[in-house]
Amino acid sequence: MDNQEQKRPRRIRYNGTHPKAFKEKYKELQPEKYADAVAKVIEKGSTPAGMHRSICVNEILEFLKITPGQTGLDATLGYGGHTLEMLKCLNSKGHLYAIDVDSIELPRTRDRLERLGYGSEILTIKQMNFSNIDQIALEAGPLDFVLADLGVSSMQIDNPERGFSFKSDGPLDLRLNPNRGSSAAARLKTISQDELQGMLIENADEPNAVVIARAIISEIKKGIDISTTTQLQQIIKDALQFIPDNDRNDAIKKSCQRCFQALRIDVNNEFEVLYEFLEKLPATLAAGGRVAILSFHSGEDRLVKKSFKRLLREGVYKEIAPDAIRPSSEECNANGRARSAKLRWAIKA
Repeated sequence: MDNQEQKRPRRIRYNGTHPKAFKEKYKELQPEKYADAVAKVIEKGSTPAGMHRSICVNEILEFLKITPGQTGLDATLGYGGHTLEMLKCLNSKGHLYAIDVDSIELPRTRDRLERLGYGSEILTIKQMNFSNIDQIALEAGPLDFVLADLGVSSMQIDNPERGFSFKSDGPLDLRLNPNRGSSAAARLKTISQDELQGMLIENADEPNAVVIARAIISEIKKGIDISTTTQLQQIIKDALQFIPDNDRNDAIKKSCQRCFQALRIDVNNEFEVLYEFLEKLPATLAAGGRVAILSFHSGEDRLVKKSFKRLLREGVYKEIAPDAIRPSSEECNANGRARSAKLRWAIKA
């Protein structure tokens, strides 16, 4: 054997019987190779690291009524779970466009779908923001169906390097596309207390916005650089020590979730982007074209509901969902991340 030949690297070692750190979960991060291990994680009601479990798939497909030969758009590609099911409905006839801003996950999803046999003859994937849906329509022509899943993907949440969660220490980033714009850490350096307080209320309905904003700005004024997820979590935790013992832990957890959500929405201009998408959407749809939008917090849902109702009154849409559709109790029990989902739909006149 050639002495120059490199030894095969050993897999990451971890303490205990099960890996806890994201990078140590080598089986979950390779679902194609370790399907049995991934299935066991899903059976427990958890989402394997590096994966995303699509929500309301049956409800979405039932409404969209996709038939072979149609042209459609998945406006938020993510892991590609919804995309895959829509491709199956097309049965190799027609075309599906899929877009996403995430420069890290998009290439992985493209490779995954190509390995499943979905190439450029049936699927076009582009890295772009869904606010530019009009550009897709210029290339594709009128769209028969559109899906937008507004939720953050599990891959983004679980990877501590992305900074979307406080469960593990990582850079306070929160950008959907880490190659563009400013991180959440940079945003906090320039924000005023009143602006931060308003952000927490408007983007997340945070009841302790005043106290939390004051605490964060106080740390910044001391010259402290809030650059990691656990730093921000600790500031919020310290600020909420006045909450009674029995309720404190749960209240702190929920406030941390809301604060991270509010920052993420701000950093990515999510409300502005969604508004632009909703305004451009009708012009991209064919007559009778169908759109389904899956939202995960009240701010998003309000924008979608108001847009659909206004455009129904104006005769642009001929029918909209009378109420938000929620995931079944079975799906929520199997996938806890489905609990906050709301699905609304509209049909172009």
